[in-house]
Amino acid sequence: MANILDRLYEKAKLDVQRVAFPEADNEKMMQAAYECGRDGYIVPILVGDAEQLRALCAQRGYDESVFTFVDVNDEEYKNKLIAAYVAQPGRILKEKALGRRMANPLYFATVMQAVDEADVTFAGINNTTGDVILAGQMVVGLQPGIATISSIGLCDIPGYEGSEGSLLAIGDSAVCTNPNAEQLASIAISACDTVRSLLDWEPRCAMVCYSTRGSGQGELIDKVIEAAKIANEQRPDLAIEGELQLDAAIVPAVAAKKVKEDSRVAGKANVVIWPDLNVGNVAVKLIQQFGHADAYGPMLQGFQKVVCDCSRGAPVSEIKGNVIISAVRAAGMKK
Repeated sequence: MANILDRLYEKAKLDVQRVAFPEADNEKMMQAAYECGRDGYIVPILVGDAEQLRALCAQRGYDESVFTFVDVNDEEYKNKLIAAYVAQPGRILKEKALGRRMANPLYFATVMQAVDEADVTFAGINNTTGDVILAGQMVVGLQPGIATISSIGLCDIPGYEGSEGSLLAIGDSAVCTNPNAEQLASIAISACDTVRSLLDWEPRCAMVCYSTRGSGQGELIDKVIEAAKIANEQRPDLAIEGELQLDAAIVPAVAAKKVKEDSRVAGKANVVIWPDLNVGNVAVKLIQQFGHADAYGPMLQGFQKVVCDCSRGAPVSEIKGNVIISAVRAAGMKK
């Protein structure tokens, strides 16, 4: 993973993004924001009580010129954001409801992002995953045609020689518990867009289950087949196929035996979509425990812009990696 992270760090410098940190009072979060900003990977925006944040910055020995401070108590700026937000078509929240929520730095940051005053909202230490997802859905909104928020992870698997070397993107292993066919299609579409914006891959997405091309039968398989059909109807530009077993998706020799028709995905998938969270959670832990893989993520996906939820227990180094990934994704989505 070090190699891919090194590449992403360099990529971040080529198109520096503005990252809003609504939890900057947290020591780890401020350190990660400072180091990423100091080294030129992002423009860090600290959102909260500006006076308190400046005091913490001085107390912790940081050069405050690295940061942009945004005060949630600045009524003039807040009103400017609200006016710009409610003027956007299709917004559900109105002035008063939005103003009340913006006392919370998380909502203030997402409103900034929605009106293009920031490119990324990065949180997850003081707020739960549910808090971050709710703010993202309510304020930033979902991408057109996407039915659910989901996640994707990036695995670097020693000894694995796939179509992208040792790397394989997998999802959803963290968020969407038991997606229906429409939601599963959204997960696949979002995953393809995520790997394209982050890694410049041409996505080849396999929707996996316990059957390949009719070798098994049952409701669980029917859902995957229907999801692949919906995904192809919504995004015919993407190579998304199912149903495939995992080995038929990623091993060329197995694909040659099990898939007789022409396939853009079988045997060379670089994105694998699990049918539900039971499979996803078990699968990622098997990859880590027995494949000794580094698993990076989960990265939230499906929002109109990048909203990131990091792990509460993450060390500063991991938070920095997630900040960089989020910034690179944001730059890629603009293209």
